[in-house]
Amino acid sequence: METTGAYEAKTHLPQLLKRVAKGEKITITRHGVPVAVLQAPEADRKVPTKEVIDELLKFRKRHALHGLSIREMIEEGRR
Repeated sequence: METTGAYEAKTHLPQLLKRVAKGEKITITRHGVPVAVLQAPEADRKVPTKEVIDELLKFRKRHALHGLSIREMIEEGRR
């Protein structure tokens, strides 16, 4: 993985993006300290709707609100 300074990254962003599109990872530093990593996004993963619904239902069974309403939780979060 290559490292480049923030100023250099700003100046040469189009070239860096081309390299990232080809699969490279580039660490951007500020004063020698890593602050970001430029890398290509992961491929979009399509999940069947039924699978998502099943996961949500399983989550609901494991996480009960014990009589709290959403409104009460919002008000509690504001305190």
